[in-house]
Amino acid sequence: KRLAHPRLHSPILGLMTEYIVGLKAYAETLRRIDEEGKRPGKSPAWLDLREHRLEGVEVLDRYTYRITLHGKYPQFVYWLAMPFFAPIAPEVDQFYSQPALVDRNITLDWYPVGAGPYMLTVNNPNRQMVLERNPNYFGETYPDAGEPADDAAGLLQDAGKPLPFIDRAVFSLEKESIPYWNKFLQGYYDASGISSDAFDQAVRIGASGEVALTEEMRGKGIDLRTAVQASTAYMGFNMLDNVIGGLSERARKLRQAISIAVDYEEYVSIFANGRGLPAQGPVPPGIFGYRAGETGMNRVVYDWVDGAPRRKPVEVARALLTEAGYPGGVDRTTGAPLVLYLDATARGPDDKSRLDWLRKQFGKLNINLVVRATDYNRFQEKIRKGNAQIFTWGWNADYPDPENFLFLLHGAQGKVKSQGENASNYTNPEFDRRFEQMKNMSNGPERAALIDEMVEIVRKDAPWLWGMHPVEYGLAHAWMGNRKPNQIANNVLKYQRIDAKRRAELREQWNPPILWPLGVGALVLAAFVLPAAVAYRRRERRTGQIRLTETAEP
Repeated sequence: KRLAHPRLHSPILGLMTEYIVGLKAYAETLRRIDEEGKRPGKSPAWLDLREHRLEGVEVLDRYTYRITLHGKYPQFVYWLAMPFFAPIAPEVDQFYSQPALVDRNITLDWYPVGAGPYMLTVNNPNRQMVLERNPNYFGETYPDAGEPADDAAGLLQDAGKPLPFIDRAVFSLEKESIPYWNKFLQGYYDASGISSDAFDQAVRIGASGEVALTEEMRGKGIDLRTAVQASTAYMGFNMLDNVIGGLSERARKLRQAISIAVDYEEYVSIFANGRGLPAQGPVPPGIFGYRAGETGMNRVVYDWVDGAPRRKPVEVARALLTEAGYPGGVDRTTGAPLVLYLDATARGPDDKSRLDWLRKQFGKLNINLVVRATDYNRFQEKIRKGNAQIFTWGWNADYPDPENFLFLLHGAQGKVKSQGENASNYTNPEFDRRFEQMKNMSNGPERAALIDEMVEIVRKDAPWLWGMHPVEYGLAHAWMGNRKPNQIANNVLKYQRIDAKRRAELREQWNPPILWPLGVGALVLAAFVLPAAVAYRRRERRTGQIRLTETAEP
């Protein structure tokens, strides 16, 4: 019901009204009641949601309710796991609606009330946030099943034990990466990511691409875990553009040529420290429908060589460019050099090197890439109106389902047409027809076959230069247990455990008191003080002798 509350502005209300029976009418009812109850100069009265019935939701017992949907929507179970559907007690809603609290900004946002394993006891985002064990947690046990490798990795040793294991978790804000990294190495932080500055100190990448920790990290017992993120970073082509857009063979081969020429393997190596997987399509690893190996290779851009995909030679891209009507990067019909435009929000020195690299990639085809730098608001406006020709974009999964990536290419989601998330404004009837079939199907062979067909369609049309899927690198000390990378869930803290005794021992071992600076300081101080003391003593003696002589004369 809170999804439809007129004062909360839920970002998923529009989507949920399409599926939850009666939610749209319920939202309209609440909006009308809220408008009628407004009083000039006074805080709005509490809106008791229990007084108004939501047709598609039925309470079964104290802990169970049933939601009725329009049609079939398997992805709905993922939405139920998100914060939008977190249960809020009515008395909490009523308490925080008191005018005296609202006027003092004492709200549920800053003083949350929930039923999870931890309580937020310190909430200072500019310095520190602290979670402490919730004594009223309803009780949950550690999983007793997992993936095939989990048991061997020791991740099921706590099966059946009550959660959580950690009593108190402290999150501190470090404004500089160097002191943060040094504190991690000293054992004062339990886990860490790897910044670009510290990457070479932490990780070594072998000649064949294997990733390993350095001797220093292994010597401290630090563990490295990697996981491909459920996200994609891509370069989009505006399919409404009269040069690079459309489904004509001319435009399609131009996009394919660029897709081959822009070497994302090199990009990952230079700009991401190797922390990325060149994409073969829109669906990232770990999501149903993704295929690895030769069967999942983009044959428009790659050949399968020695058991791995290898980017086609640039000569293939030049041949495609000639077939597209641009031999040597010159328009055959006009004789003018081909000029393309990239809209970007780049401003800093790091961005300059990236853009120079992109110009070099397009230069392989003698294409002049002009970068139009702008601020983010202007960039978004260009995307909304379809005024950008080429752009870089990305998407993080809302939930682990292929529909959440393939809808980015669905014609009905066109940015210009309907303000959807299809920023390239790609439309292909064959793709759209299959998408409508696939989107609400349960996972299985039939759905997988449709996804394969859709991916092949977009690989050929190349509305995106597929870019890469980022890889997350995480480090943890040996005293941390039950750590498994998860790019979707945010509730992993309750599973982890800490060996506090071992942590204390290693901290003491790694940070022994360093006494030699005190000795050096004492010597330096003595070097300054001793000559001064001797000089003072000599002066005192000379002064005493003079006084004796003067008093003896009378």
